[in-house]
Amino acid sequence: MKPCVFIHTNHKQYLGALVSLHSMRRNSRHADEFDVKLIEYETYQDFFAKYEGRTYSRDGDNRVWDKEDLQSFTPLGFMPPELMNYEGRAVVVDPDVFAVQDVWDLLSRDMQGKAIMCRQRGTPPHYASSVMLLDCAKLKYWKLSSDFDALFTGRREYKKWMNLGYEDPASIGLLEPEWNDFDKLTAKTKMIHNTRRKTQPWKSGLPVDFIPAESNLLNPAMLFNRLRRKLFGTYAFLGNYKEHPDERQTQLFFGYLKECLANGLVTEALVKEHMAANHVRHDAFDVIGRTPPIENVLPKAA
Repeated sequence: MKPCVFIHTNHKQYLGALVSLHSMRRNSRHADEFDVKLIEYETYQDFFAKYEGRTYSRDGDNRVWDKEDLQSFTPLGFMPPELMNYEGRAVVVDPDVFAVQDVWDLLSRDMQGKAIMCRQRGTPPHYASSVMLLDCAKLKYWKLSSDFDALFTGRREYKKWMNLGYEDPASIGLLEPEWNDFDKLTAKTKMIHNTRRKTQPWKSGLPVDFIPAESNLLNPAMLFNRLRRKLFGTYAFLGNYKEHPDERQTQLFFGYLKECLANGLVTEALVKEHMAANHVRHDAFDVIGRTPPIENVLPKAA
């Protein structure tokens, strides 16, 4: 079985996932040696439907599972070992992660016996599951059906799961931050992650449709967000998505999207459909028109 890059997504981030898929292939010198596949929420909607409207623990609060959540795809990030029949290597990324350099360098690297490789974020150590290199044979205990169900029976907490808090730290190796560069595009960047949701380049100007972080209630902004959500509704007073402060990152996304339109991976009709659904900014074609060729945007590798 070929190594595989998996991109997990839902209908709200589907266009981003297609652009991510394109970036993985077009920037690799070894594109014929690995597969790139989407894991779509809609494919598993019958499974998730059993949990719709049920509560689970997240950030010290009870949340309601909602398929319309911008990040309802996140549990699917733990499916690749199952999909690979617990064999071989896989990379799994969020749909807002885009290759800048060759992902084969990640797929083929020495894992030094670790089951998982990812970047660390924060202290005490939390791990970013948004980009993971997996030795699938070492992860036979990852089973989405039982792990997801554990959220709703009090045996699992969402944020701890996403931060790999249920894994043995000895089984986790650390990646260089450049493999999951948080809203930073430099000559060292290997994969860029537009993780600041409010400035994701393809969403600018649209009404905000995500729940801001609420994990630290000693933080006045997070406390306010929780109270706002409970008193006035999920997205009340959140305003609109903003332009990304780094224009090159907007150009990177739309440069890739321009190539997707040229090679047929994405159609104009699909972009218009996602614009109408408020999943993609309404001036997307104007932005594409003024975006320079991707070769003029990609930084020269260090």
